Amino acid sequence: MEILLSRLPARLWRGFVDLVTPSLCLSCSAPVGEPASLCVTCWGKLKPIEEPVCDALGTPFAYDQGEGALSAAALADPPPWDRSRAAVLFEDEAAKLVHALKYRDRPEAGLLMARMMARAGRRLMAQADLIVPVPLHRYRLWKRRFNQSALLAQRVSQLSGTPWRHDVLVRARATRAQVGLDEAARRKNVRNAFAVCADRLASVAGKSVVLVDDVRTTGATAEACAVALRKAGARQVNLLTFALVQLPSKPHI
Repeated sequence: MEILLSRLPARLWRGFVDLVTPSLCLSCSAPVGEPASLCVTCWGKLKPIEEPVCDALGTPFAYDQGEGALSAAALADPPPWDRSRAAVLFEDEAAKLVHALKYRDRPEAGLLMARMMARAGRRLMAQADLIVPVPLHRYRLWKRRFNQSALLAQRVSQLSGTPWRHDVLVRARATRAQVGLDEAARRKNVRNAFAVCADRLASVAGKSVVLVDDVRTTGATAEACAVALRKAGARQVNLLTFALVQLPSKPHI
């Protein structure tokens, strides 16, 4: 009873705020039933990634190939992480949410994204010791004022109960934005750009770490981060993102 009474003022205030400022769809601004959500129409435009998927790349399979199955792409070019999951394909509606969080100061978009990520990554979280976000260089962090990957990692941590730390991985050097670069240029741009802080090695050594980012395109940034975590002694590195860009399949010669 005491707990219920202690929460009553917060519930009354939340109800008052909802009454004065009704919740709107994060994408089209239509009225919705709860904050940090999408209307039915916009929700239907998302392309969720459901099982079965490639265990390493998180890309969807046309049919179930069994637990731990790997795609031809993962077998031909294994990533430096162990497993990967993403909540949705990076298409128009998903891009609107990512841009709302990243460029339009809409942190509530991150709440929805994190809920979807926690669901998509529930098997990764079941084994995880620590969640680590992809870091921003201090200059870009100052310019943008927040790290969207850290916000997502914090929220996924709250939802899953897995601890997170924002100060494990750092950008050892500044890099140019990856937008507009091809795959080879992206890899060169972020090669050796990340490191684990010397005083955080014990947080990583022998641990199962989930690396969190908003979007995976070529995977170059995640690869560089995973390599740094491996060098620091991580037992397992898994990758969780909100969206996955589906690139054309490479021909196998």
